[in-house]
Amino acid sequence: MSTPVVILGSGLAGISVARELRKFDAAVAITLVTADDGTFYSKPMLSNALAAGKTPAQLAMTPAVTLAAQLKAEIRPHTRVTAIATDRRVVVTDAGEIGYDKLVIALGGEPIRLPLEGNGAADVLFVNSLADYAPFRERLNGCRRVAILGAGLIGCEFANDLVTTGFEVDVFDIAPQPLGRLLPAQTAEFFRRRLEQAGVRFHFGSSIVRVERQGESYALWEARGDRHDADLVLSAIGLKPRVALAQAAGLKVNRGIVADHRLTTSVADIYAVGDCAEVAGLNLPFVLPIMQQARALAKTLAGTATEVSYPAMPVVVKTPACATVVCPAPVGAQGQWNEDATADGSRALFEDAAGIPIGFALVGAASAEKQALVNGMPVWL
Repeated sequence: MSTPVVILGSGLAGISVARELRKFDAAVAITLVTADDGTFYSKPMLSNALAAGKTPAQLAMTPAVTLAAQLKAEIRPHTRVTAIATDRRVVVTDAGEIGYDKLVIALGGEPIRLPLEGNGAADVLFVNSLADYAPFRERLNGCRRVAILGAGLIGCEFANDLVTTGFEVDVFDIAPQPLGRLLPAQTAEFFRRRLEQAGVRFHFGSSIVRVERQGESYALWEARGDRHDADLVLSAIGLKPRVALAQAAGLKVNRGIVADHRLTTSVADIYAVGDCAEVAGLNLPFVLPIMQQARALAKTLAGTATEVSYPAMPVVVKTPACATVVCPAPVGAQGQWNEDATADGSRALFEDAAGIPIGFALVGAASAEKQALVNGMPVWL
């Protein structure tokens, strides 16, 4: 016996698909399969929960039982999917098989792990879920110095959160600036200075290759031989789409699970959404693209084939030390940055050959221009 709609994953993507589908079809059977306990929470809140005074328990917004009742769906927690048998339209799990008519893969991403050497490498923490965040908070007890590997969005958000609550924070990145994928150089320099004024210590052009346990603390060694000490090491290098399950099932995979404008994969009646998906050539691991995908896919699952479209999708970086908003230009768009820095902020427009803004980055006081600029941005897809 099959369930009309089976969703793998209970993160923002999977839950959003179920919620949106319920708006169009109140009766269709939905089963969500998840390896964790099925509690719904806001993943973006993990990187600023400390300063917000939120404990891991307080971040858990909706327990699985309540969520299942809200969605009128079956949630199978602590259930690991081991295979997808596309020929039989069955999901194989460690708790038995689940048949499907339509399958939605929303497995998210997994942390990129540096090939670190040393007896302390296994102690390096990753925070990619509420289950990861709880031990991270426990390990902070008694710590004073925290080392963060990666000066991207998540690394900078955690750095700001930690210094705000009294920790000494060193951030290491091989890049020459923070938020290297989001900000042009001059704007990134303004951002860096503001976070340094708040207490963050950046180490750019730095590659940590070894972590050694030194009693209750750690020694971090750079490739060039410099040593740094910390009581806790957090890796925030980034995420890569979870594709192994789909690949083993014979679905087409590139960076993510390849899907078209309707979120359909290379196998009929199987869809990919969220961080694990590469939709029309784009892998967009941010909240707004996920919501756009979920809304479109819900309509398709309800019987009205719908293509996803992306409006301007600004990303708000949660660094109170320096308000920052970025609206990336469409992937592959040609153009150049035009930056205008003042004493209290920096405004950068990414302009096409005709001088028309198709993306922007705002830091400091310039972030107040967000909505006015969003209104003039083009549709991505």
